[in-house]
Amino acid sequence: MKMKEDKPHEIYIYGEDFWIFYNKQNQKVKNRINWTLGIIQSLERIPEQYFKHLTGTDLYEVRVK
Repeated sequence: MKMKEDKPHEIYIYGEDFWIFYNKQNQKVKNRINWTLGIIQSLERIPEQYFKHLTGTDLYEVRVK
């Protein structure tokens, strides 16, 4: 899934695992996930507290608190 294009970063979600996880969450958690993805998408430099590169891979971990 591709989200908004007018931001510094585009978010792509591959496979169904994210959606299975997301759909099981209550609305408060969904709001936090959406907010965090918005931060990642909007900021030119993303703080590591939200987004961390996984060493030895091309993957990044999104951190929602």
